[in-house]
Amino acid sequence: MNMIKVCTPDTAVVERAVSRPAEEAREIGEYAERALLTELLLTPKPGLVDRRNSGAHRNMDFQTFLASTRAIGKWFPRFVQIGLASAEVPACDFLAMVRPAGVSCESDMFRATKGVNTHKGGIFSLALLCGATGRLLGLGLPLERESICTEVARICAGLVERELGHISTARTAGERIYLHHGLSGARGEAASGFATARTIALPVYERLRLHGVREETALLQVLLHLLATNGDTNVVSRGGLAGLEYVRNYAMDLLQDGGVLESDGVKKMEAFDDALIERNLSPGGSADLLAVAWFLAQFPASPAA
Repeated sequence: MNMIKVCTPDTAVVERAVSRPAEEAREIGEYAERALLTELLLTPKPGLVDRRNSGAHRNMDFQTFLASTRAIGKWFPRFVQIGLASAEVPACDFLAMVRPAGVSCESDMFRATKGVNTHKGGIFSLALLCGATGRLLGLGLPLERESICTEVARICAGLVERELGHISTARTAGERIYLHHGLSGARGEAASGFATARTIALPVYERLRLHGVREETALLQVLLHLLATNGDTNVVSRGGLAGLEYVRNYAMDLLQDGGVLESDGVKKMEAFDDALIERNLSPGGSADLLAVAWFLAQFPASPAA
């Protein structure tokens, strides 16, 4: 995705140079949309909507998520373009600039789903990633996983403290969970530059793919690692810390037995799915991080990494 340099007055070359940022925004936006679709299609996912069932959800299903993805997909190139246009703006000011588009994207999601929140967390994370890539493009910097995540961390520096650190009365589930348990959810992940996706999900995914494991199997194994480690506020919202401990312990037990890499791995994941449905637990935060990891995997690691 290197910018085309204009070295001659040739009209065709100039036109390509002018259109290149728009092409790059579209390509990056497609990565973000495909990240959501990849996560949705992955089956079986414990407690989550997939091709097998609706997980622990009664107000949404596979078609709801498809409609949502189509509705919000067109916004991802826009987030890249906002980043491009504001590359010189200090990172600390960028969040306020991209938020209005994020709110409009959420409105399109709610219209498509008739009021169901399918992708609010995914919009937040992927909008930030798209905006960060746009800023890097605007500054002429390489698009690498580490630089993208570093830019997200710069954009979200102090976000948890500003939005959660001073609350005394919780108005939302996220605020309640932070107030009572100290878990910062999507805000904390973004402020860390998606540390969980970078340090847990991506290394597992890359190692398995390097050894010839097919993508779906690799992603299911990645999901198990996320379920075993992530402080998923979606799970805590439904089942408290006891629910989170149950999910983590179940995932760790499966990993100790080889996870989905074993011959009966998929059947065990289906049993995990059934167990979380019975307990009304849905690890939506881990699903979002899986999409984040897939998105980041489309970019190279830095040479030093």
